[in-house]
Amino acid sequence: MSVIKVDTLILGSGIAGLTIAIKTAKALPNKKIFVVTKAAESESNTKYAQGGIAAVWDSLDSFKNHINDTMIAGDQLSNKEIVKMVVENAPKCMNQLMDWGAEFDKITNGDLDLGKEGGHSANRILHHKDITGFEVEETLLEQVRLLKNITLLPYHFAIDLITDHQVSKKATKNDISCYGAYILNLETNKIDTYIATSIVLATGGAGQVYAATTNPNVATGDGIAMAYRAKAKIEDMEFVQFHPTSLYQPGVSPAFLISEAVRGFGAYLRNKSGKRFMLEVDDRAELAPRDIVARAIDSELIKSGDQYVYLDCTHLEMEGYIKHFPNIFEKCKSLGIDIATQYIPVVPAAHYIMGGIVVNKKGYTSINNLFACGECSRTGLHGANRLASNSLLEALVFGNIIAAEIVEHRKNITLEADKQIPEWDEEGTTVPKEKVLISHNRKTIQNIMTDLVAIVRSNERLEKALDHLDYLYQDTEKAYAKSKLSPQICELRNLNAIAYLIVKQSTARKVNKGAFYSLDNL
Repeated sequence: MSVIKVDTLILGSGIAGLTIAIKTAKALPNKKIFVVTKAAESESNTKYAQGGIAAVWDSLDSFKNHINDTMIAGDQLSNKEIVKMVVENAPKCMNQLMDWGAEFDKITNGDLDLGKEGGHSANRILHHKDITGFEVEETLLEQVRLLKNITLLPYHFAIDLITDHQVSKKATKNDISCYGAYILNLETNKIDTYIATSIVLATGGAGQVYAATTNPNVATGDGIAMAYRAKAKIEDMEFVQFHPTSLYQPGVSPAFLISEAVRGFGAYLRNKSGKRFMLEVDDRAELAPRDIVARAIDSELIKSGDQYVYLDCTHLEMEGYIKHFPNIFEKCKSLGIDIATQYIPVVPAAHYIMGGIVVNKKGYTSINNLFACGECSRTGLHGANRLASNSLLEALVFGNIIAAEIVEHRKNITLEADKQIPEWDEEGTTVPKEKVLISHNRKTIQNIMTDLVAIVRSNERLEKALDHLDYLYQDTEKAYAKSKLSPQICELRNLNAIAYLIVKQSTARKVNKGAFYSLDNL
């Protein structure tokens, strides 16, 4: 086992982590920046984002309108100061991304082809076909490869943060510092100690806590769970956004996302009898915010007993559709669905968590030296429900802010020589004989959350979920204590924490807001 000392340690290689790495590395060429990611360097929620990035771009739109749309989508729980800051920084951040090489779709005169999605009052979505996230991720990785002071470590799994709890055993909840992280090298199976002056959690979302999710298999809430164990403030976990339209394919995870931009392009939602049910739910019909559309679909399925509803694209101009959504078109075609003549079967799936690690407007968590950025953070932007295409934007804006904070105020901070950081102790642990028990518990958590803590909740369901999760927590902690660590047991432990936080914070909320809806609050 080794002790590795760096200047900035970033956990996560999506848009949040890579933006911070690039900006910090360019400003501080003599500093060592390490980016750690548990899978391949490009595997993140960013890669799978289809729709695009929201930004006010022309005279037909305004910051005021984007701010208002964000506040409405967030059911007025968004922090207006943060919303204003993010919206007003959006154009600058998008220009930066394009300067780095990102390409966004244009119309024939060379202007950007601005899309429109649910909850937006204007066309303001910059996109690259229906693979915007992939384009952004590849652009950022190309920049990273040009910077010699960035070390990218794929297949390295962060187990836990190193805080005063490990160092002095005398830390108080109100004054905790972070010094780095214990990280498992998946190639050597050794756990190394990484120490840094600035640590950033950019670990993405937690969609895998549900059985049906659009999130990749790596989205197990690792950063939120680590921060929770380190006693950081975690809030708004009850607000889980379900994307209304994932492709209906039972047993397939992650679910294939049918972008909201398809409805922005003009697609209709229909029940099995062919009725456009959204017309009776909201004046905005299919372009209502996601929480409203997802609940409407859920209600249709409960009433009918059907497994899915339909997305109707048959009336759309097909040449333009195929140009804008080539991957969605090809995916449907591969399953025998001709969208020009057939409807697409869709269901809601867990997509994004609005809550997470509480940060201030400069990205600091409640723990000294520790930042959080992207989906694992709770900035106040999203409130009770995220406005479509505001998530990549949030990561870009806060990524720039955190990088500036490190460059301007933390570049001369040195590691405290008097801190004796203990190395990881694996004495007495063994390799589990049957990993099937770990996978069984993971599926059990996902089923509990899907059945009892999904789009519509109740006190009775939450109580039952908590009882089940408590047993699984005890079982997992026993296995964790005696097992030689693996990604599987660590992810299970993290999913346990995420599920618990969602249920406990759901229990505490007594008013329905945005993505949170309980039958007992009616």
